[in-house]
Amino acid sequence: RIQRFSRTLNSSHNRSHLALIDVKGFDPKDVSVEVKDGKVTVFAEHKEERNTSVSKTCNYRKFVKEFNLPPGVSEDEVTYSL
Repeated sequence: RIQRFSRTLNSSHNRSHLALIDVKGFDPKDVSVEVKDGKVTVFAEHKEERNTSVSKTCNYRKFVKEFNLPPGVSEDEVTYSL
């Protein structure tokens, strides 16, 4: 199953900027977005532990993608969806 995170940036000049970020392997609850200081940062983190009678395993995945907002786009205009 492929999940995609998409975020649309709408500027005051009636232009639209779209970024698709592949977060395959992460549940939507594992993904967060921060818009701060002219940057958009996408975080995804998942930790899974399994215990059996003979062993313990831990699977940890982390994803971070950061980019600058395009000129003319304010932080208030950023929208995103999973």
